[in-house]
Amino acid sequence: MDLSTTYMGLKLRTPLVPSAAAPLTEEVDNIKRMEDAGAAAVILYSLFEEQLRIERLNLHHALTDNTESFAESLTYFPEPDDYTVGPEMYLEHIRKAKAAVKIPIIASLNGSSAGGWTDYAQQMQQAGADAIELNIYYIPTDTDLSGADVEQTYIDILKAVKSAVTIPVAVKLSPFFSNFANMAKRLDDAGANGLTLFNRFYQPDIHLETLEVEPNILLSTPMAMRLPLRWIALLHKRIKADLAATGGIHRASDVIKMLMVGASTTQLCSVLLRHGITKITAIERELCEWMEQHEYESVAQLQGSLSQINCPNPAAYERAQYMKAISSYKAD
Repeated sequence: MDLSTTYMGLKLRTPLVPSAAAPLTEEVDNIKRMEDAGAAAVILYSLFEEQLRIERLNLHHALTDNTESFAESLTYFPEPDDYTVGPEMYLEHIRKAKAAVKIPIIASLNGSSAGGWTDYAQQMQQAGADAIELNIYYIPTDTDLSGADVEQTYIDILKAVKSAVTIPVAVKLSPFFSNFANMAKRLDDAGANGLTLFNRFYQPDIHLETLEVEPNILLSTPMAMRLPLRWIALLHKRIKADLAATGGIHRASDVIKMLMVGASTTQLCSVLLRHGITKITAIERELCEWMEQHEYESVAQLQGSLSQINCPNPAAYERAQYMKAISSYKAD
């Protein structure tokens, strides 16, 4: 049975790809365990734009503080070997991961503006990353900022990074655009090799005792996969970029559905945090069992078989399905 797939030109053994689960991908030993469990590639935790800003501020401070006092101030410059910050550690992590495993390593850049991305994208490529995922986490709060300006920021970030590297680049997106189909096409036209659907923004909560706003991280449930499933089905074969599904993929049945609507890969995160890295092996085994029972010889046979352009009822992915769902619901 052939479980192989191609994502952004990368030949993968299966469509199962652990994604940006920071507690897991921060350790090279865990990445090795993922490979042993059957992971086809690994998407590392994100390097945040804020870390790049801090590095630049720290470097400026280290190179200028006290330099106007005395000649002896030159001894205050940090030794290169001692000046290690987050981004440099990230690049070293890529190098160590590449040396430890044979599967592709996909780096992740998380930010919201065009500046500061290109240099580190280049360095990620030099460190050995096989591809880069741009995890654009952008929540506009300026009431004078138009939707067109927001969309252009995404395009500008992608074009800047694409001009700086030769490895494939994917964009991880939220669904919050007035016309997501158009946005996907614009990113495709701008050179995106892949689109990852969808980014989940973590929403804050309020602690009623301390009266403070606090972070609130909730792991996904299988229900979260419905939104990317619909949009991957709608976009399959309508854009050139490969489509990666993320959010709510916990079982082999979830993987199968995402492949049927046209996903090239399925990203696993919350399920690994809940059940451990060995869950990759279980999902692959269940995938093989289902394919054998239903007489599929390859993942390629599955891919896109129920996307909108191949679906017997294309309207099932559009507004008409909403009316059908409402009319068919029965209360207990």
